[in-house]
Amino acid sequence: MEATPRMCGRFTQAQIAELDREVFKLLHVPALEPRYNVAPTQPVAVIRERNGTSRQLDLLRWGLIPSWANDPAIGNRLINARAESLTDKPSFREAFERRRCLVPADGFYEWQKTAHGKQPMYVRPMGGGVFALAGLWETWHGPGTGPIESFTIVTTEPNTLLAPIHDRMPAILAAGQYDRWLDPHHHDTQELQRLLGPYPSDRMEVYPVASYVNDPKNDGPACIEPVEEAQC
Repeated sequence: MEATPRMCGRFTQAQIAELDREVFKLLHVPALEPRYNVAPTQPVAVIRERNGTSRQLDLLRWGLIPSWANDPAIGNRLINARAESLTDKPSFREAFERRRCLVPADGFYEWQKTAHGKQPMYVRPMGGGVFALAGLWETWHGPGTGPIESFTIVTTEPNTLLAPIHDRMPAILAAGQYDRWLDPHHHDTQELQRLLGPYPSDRMEVYPVASYVNDPKNDGPACIEPVEEAQC
């Protein structure tokens, strides 16, 4: 069995083909398979603004590889970026200023410590729908290989719903914040950091799921099925 991942280390893109094009201002949504257990190093759908005029859905590797890195393996450790230190960390500073993205997710997993081990919990929007997780992206050019485009998910302090489960949560943006976050010409990092607070608790729900999700090889609706009693 795989070790339970770090925060935020797994999420779902099961409704990716049903993204609201009007809300996300996407002209086209490609046909992608539903995914119930997205894990680091995998190709993941993210939304970027290109050329300052249009948005598109692209597949990027999860785990940001800084442009200056000597070894792309550094991306395995950079799956998350703390909102509070984005302007301080060399790995994220330039991407925060110029290369921001949205990571659509209809839910994410967190592991709660219990007396019997770590219990996987699934967090999703109240009433269904899709979260827009704040992300940063980068392009890495290595010797003898083509460019690798990668991303990281920004995390922030937990809201009151998630605080008993974990001390971090993904930074989730409201629809009215998408334009500012994606605009590559918007460089006011202080204003951008103010967008990255905890998402309102009353707009999400959480429930326990089976340890089946612990293994990233498992991918299907069974990952998000609720269990009647906590299982570790």
